[in-house]
Amino acid sequence: MEQQLGSSKASRNCPTMRNRLIDQIREDGFAVIDDFLTPDEVQELLQVGQNLHKDAPKEERKVFSAKADSKSAQSREQYFLESADKVRYFFEEGAVGENGELLVDPAIALNKVGHALHTEHPAFEEVTFSNRVKEVCWQLGFRRPAVAQSMYIFKNPGIGGEVKSHQDATYLYTEPSTTIGFWIPLEDATLQNGCLHFIKGSHKSGVHRRWIRNPDKSADELLVYDRPAPLYPQSNFVAVPVKAGSCVLIHSQAVHRSDANKSDRSRHAYTFHVIETEDCEYSKENWLQPAEDHPFPVLYERN
Repeated sequence: MEQQLGSSKASRNCPTMRNRLIDQIREDGFAVIDDFLTPDEVQELLQVGQNLHKDAPKEERKVFSAKADSKSAQSREQYFLESADKVRYFFEEGAVGENGELLVDPAIALNKVGHALHTEHPAFEEVTFSNRVKEVCWQLGFRRPAVAQSMYIFKNPGIGGEVKSHQDATYLYTEPSTTIGFWIPLEDATLQNGCLHFIKGSHKSGVHRRWIRNPDKSADELLVYDRPAPLYPQSNFVAVPVKAGSCVLIHSQAVHRSDANKSDRSRHAYTFHVIETEDCEYSKENWLQPAEDHPFPVLYERN
């Protein structure tokens, strides 16, 4: 059964171009589909995203960070750990003062919102479960794909922080490796406002480290890395600027990063991760675990 990849210029009605997309992921660890969303869809999600801060908590604001600092880390991590089936709000490190007060305009204070927008918000649900997403998964060979998590990432001007070099498999590990990220910019992602950078072919080198639930239940830190951070030569990265409405497909083992946004333009994006659930094990050590009464929603089942 053959299906086309939505509105992608790279693959519309052309099996050869679809094969190139798949070959690029296999060779480079990522691929770009142009015009994945229509301009109207982009504007709708962007408008929704620009208003998410209005629903953010006014007290006990949680800063998004993987750094550990005793009890505050435990509180932050518990909020994080319990977000699999909820919409939770994470602030930029420079946006919140020592007493939890906002130091910047609320409209630019958030780092991200996650991790269940795909089930808890109609606009994001519609895109995530669209036929074009299912078609991409079909072409990539998924048999029973499920959506593990989703995020709205703000990368606001002047305050949007750096995302350090990492692999998605560090956080969403499966055996065998199946996770694919769908990263959809809702504004042009440029060198100035923090577009993605990749090390081509890095997905072929395995999983370099993992961020897991701490086996030491007496420790303050609920989440720990199992190995030190690897060092990646910055000269190995290539920048991948893309237009709003594009979709960057990311292999779980592809090393990627983004710089801080030092420009005067935001770089909002919607992203979600798809995992295989047939003949594939989602690690119970992963930070993100489905709620007992809320399993990861399945996109389709292949006969």
